[in-house]
Amino acid sequence: MKLVSYKTEDREHLGIFANNHIYNLNSCDKLIPDNMNAFLQGGDELMDRAKKINADIISGKLEAKEELFFELLAPVPHPASCRDGYAFRQHVAAARRNRKVDMIAEFDQYPIFYFTNHNAVQGVGEIECMPDHFQKLDFELEVAIVIGKKGRNVTAAEADNYIAGYMIMNDMSARTLQMEEMLLNLGPAKGKDFSTVIGPWLVTPDELEQYKVPAKAGHTGNNYNLAMNCSVNGIQVSAGNMADMDWTFAEIIERCAYGCDILPGDVIGSGTVGTGCFLELNGTGLLNDPNYQTQWLQAGDLVEMDITGLGVLSNVIVASKSDFSILGLKK
Repeated sequence: MKLVSYKTEDREHLGIFANNHIYNLNSCDKLIPDNMNAFLQGGDELMDRAKKINADIISGKLEAKEELFFELLAPVPHPASCRDGYAFRQHVAAARRNRKVDMIAEFDQYPIFYFTNHNAVQGVGEIECMPDHFQKLDFELEVAIVIGKKGRNVTAAEADNYIAGYMIMNDMSARTLQMEEMLLNLGPAKGKDFSTVIGPWLVTPDELEQYKVPAKAGHTGNNYNLAMNCSVNGIQVSAGNMADMDWTFAEIIERCAYGCDILPGDVIGSGTVGTGCFLELNGTGLLNDPNYQTQWLQAGDLVEMDITGLGVLSNVIVASKSDFSILGLKK
């Protein structure tokens, strides 16, 4: 099942995407809330009701009214929180090799994550950027999950049961701001807090069963053979696979939930897949050829991410009309 959040006449709604159309769940079953947050808080009972509606619409048993005029939002427009992991060893190793520093031994000992701005989550459409964001503006190709029920001290062995669904994530990054602040060993913060893109819909785990593959040796949890690609202005720049995750989402959840509640509506990203950002691609290019022409996102660029089973996430970069710069405020 593919769950969507959308807006009509400035009001947010919850729906399903089936048979290439969007249908409002509340109009099909009044016991289902008309927003994603309340729906997720309803747990397995509401999820099962929605899945029945989805199956009945696909089979033709239920003739529901499709939405014709709407604005598609992030599947979870108001996350309870937003974390981002560091699960792909290929990306971490390549980025460090490009900087001519050793791989971090601790990467293989435990999964890590950071909190980003859950109020800057958005879906398909325009990404508005300030002047400083365009100082090495980057995309990051990732998978994200949404937590579907409250938990605490959840073990990796049981953590997959807490996942309501999967979606594409573009963890937008302003690299000059990011690298500047991390010189002080704090962050990332301002380099990340302006936009995190998720969508186009939330795909429930049952739809991905056909793609399931074993976790890597020594790891616990579900993993999936999902091809991950990103193109900019129609030119493919990135290609990877979710199956390359070293740390599973189950293991990341285990760490997130240690001594802390995870809540319905929490969003957790995988971290960048190998080749999944210009920072890595530019570094590899310059390592092999000093004359390599680096690339960063520019105003007007179309960024399209597609992941097997999860759809296509499409955004256009736009420049703010403001000329305000915090880089210009440095003492």
